Amino acid sequence: MDLELAMQSFLQESAELLDEMESILLDAEADSITAEQLGALFRSMHTIKGSAGLFGLDEIVRFTHQAENLLDQLRDGHLQLDAGLSGVLLRSHDHVKAQLAAVAAGQAIPAGEQDSILADIAALLQQPAGSPSAVTASTSSAEPPGDSDWLLSLRFGREVLRNGMDPASFVRYLATLGQIQAIASCCSALPADDSFDPECNYLRLEMQFRGAVDADQLAGVFAFASEGSQFIISPRAQLSSHLQQALQAGDDAEQQSCRDIWQQWGLWQPAADSTALGAAVAPSDHKPAAPAADSKAGRSSESRFIKVEAGKLDRLINLVGELVIAGAAANLLARSHGSSPLLESTVVMAGLIEQIRSHTLSMRMVPIGETFSRFPRVVRDVGHELGKSIKLEISGADTELDKTMVDKLADPLTHLVRNAIDHGIEDVQQRRAAGKPDQGHVWLNAYHESGSVVIEVADDGGGLDQQRILAKALQRGIISSDAMLSEQDIYRLIFAAGFSTAEHISNLSGRGVGLDVVQKNIEALRGTVEIDSESGLGTTFRLRLPLTLAIIDGFLVEVGSSTFVIPLETVVECMELPATAGGAGMPERLQLRGEVLPLLYLRPFLELDGEPGRRQNVVVIQSGSQRVGLVVDALQGEFQTVIKPLGSLFRHLKAISGSTILGSGGVALILDIAALIQHVTQLENEHYTQTRTLATAAHAPPDAPNTSHDSHSGETT
Repeated sequence: MDLELAMQSFLQESAELLDEMESILLDAEADSITAEQLGALFRSMHTIKGSAGLFGLDEIVRFTHQAENLLDQLRDGHLQLDAGLSGVLLRSHDHVKAQLAAVAAGQAIPAGEQDSILADIAALLQQPAGSPSAVTASTSSAEPPGDSDWLLSLRFGREVLRNGMDPASFVRYLATLGQIQAIASCCSALPADDSFDPECNYLRLEMQFRGAVDADQLAGVFAFASEGSQFIISPRAQLSSHLQQALQAGDDAEQQSCRDIWQQWGLWQPAADSTALGAAVAPSDHKPAAPAADSKAGRSSESRFIKVEAGKLDRLINLVGELVIAGAAANLLARSHGSSPLLESTVVMAGLIEQIRSHTLSMRMVPIGETFSRFPRVVRDVGHELGKSIKLEISGADTELDKTMVDKLADPLTHLVRNAIDHGIEDVQQRRAAGKPDQGHVWLNAYHESGSVVIEVADDGGGLDQQRILAKALQRGIISSDAMLSEQDIYRLIFAAGFSTAEHISNLSGRGVGLDVVQKNIEALRGTVEIDSESGLGTTFRLRLPLTLAIIDGFLVEVGSSTFVIPLETVVECMELPATAGGAGMPERLQLRGEVLPLLYLRPFLELDGEPGRRQNVVVIQSGSQRVGLVVDALQGEFQTVIKPLGSLFRHLKAISGSTILGSGGVALILDIAALIQHVTQLENEHYTQTRTLATAAHAPPDAPNTSHDSHSGETT
């Protein structure tokens, strides 16, 4: 077993235990805690302490031991879980998390708040309800009521030293759980000639141990060294069965060496042969403890999951992308040769490639709940700091998204949640004055829509103040005094760098850092941010994201000699541009089944050369509730698109989100549908504003004299 892999396994398991611990504590603050949850809290710290001891992480062992004492008192009912105790346990959780992060980074374990936390733990343990010495073991049948005697036969694998494991470290940690009453080594396998290998283990240890532990705890001590090893652990009361199992391991010389040790301890009588041992075992009602290595193997065989390094999965997806491109090239070549059997083979291969692509991408899809799970703690801490009572409600946690995107969503969502609590939700006095309950609400929701993932962060606060936003934008010179902005345009001002309406700078807000970062991060994921707000009722931030950043189903279109890709999930329908519309020049809108569809001509918009053909086509695209018609020259159909990022020279192009390689070897640009729809929507808003202004002027009352003022001469004519 590789020591580095063992360390990674320890860190990952510890992170999962800490997540479980935090989740239980946060849930318990809102409801009563169960005995099962109390046991899970205790096991979290106990397991981390035990595993840390195997790696010689003494600082972590010492701290988690004190936290374990506190949880033991809580589990046995000597302490009650209240806000104060929950706060100490959450701080302990944070400190252990910081210690493990330092270990993972190869840095020194920080002291942090350790002294302060230990002082609080000591104060709680010294309460009259109990003390560390008064802590008793659980009455559960799974654990012994007090100290018990154990026999251990430890045959570490031959490769244990070469894998970086030191058997002595396991023995030292075992001593922290109780008392090693006797220990001896069997050296019969030790070579006496030049065949001795200093990196090979030849020792077998026999041990008598006493402590308030059970078989699972003892087996857990040696879990990381179980590969190639054999550990036999039995209660002292099962002496005969233990000796019988132990004598089945090793050659004759090793067995005789063990007999000599047991005889010195008074556990073996020379007259006792294997027949006598078998007879001694027969009447016993106790079943012998299974070897630790066997139990671990049993658990592994039942596992339904395997852990794969993320980098390996990324390389696999890259290779699948190249396979998609190669398949498209083969299909194009088959068409050019006109060979029916070859064309049929490429079609079959394309179908298989599509299945491989789909299954490979699904391996990288994870529930968004992995990110949502951290926000109950964020809401609790921020709410306590601001003196606000906040309830977080999460829905759609099982909505799946690309792992790469999930990892990058944590910071934007954290900004939005903190912003909702700090800026959105009013304090208690303001909520009472508005007829609202004292407790504010924040909602996190995720769902699929039109081939995209939508994530909503909503609150029931006061909503966005448009006049205040405009005043701040004017003060900062972001807009001019005569600017005519729609509601959405006003809301988008809050994404400007350095923009903040907070009157005072605090630890949470007022420095103008946050929402601009949210927009940049979401746009980097090819997503968009929408805002809905109603005064006095609250605000909703809506993030719309693609399912994956690797391979998508695309729709190929042509404009002149250029080829473009439209993400297929945004395509609603395709049609020919009506001749009547085309004969009227370049109409800006189209009547589609009783609705007005704004049009965007890609040739002039992208400044492409050439004249449009006799027949033009409209591709109706949709993002959210908005639809736009893209006018193109030709439709080429569906195409599996491997997304290639644009170089730094082209990153400023708002209408282009990436590129892909065609089967012919040419390059096609992927259109940024959200940016195109936003552009058309802005043009429509400007058109509506101008039309309304002209209509208002036309219906103005003819009371005022018809005068004009010459600004140069200052005269009125």
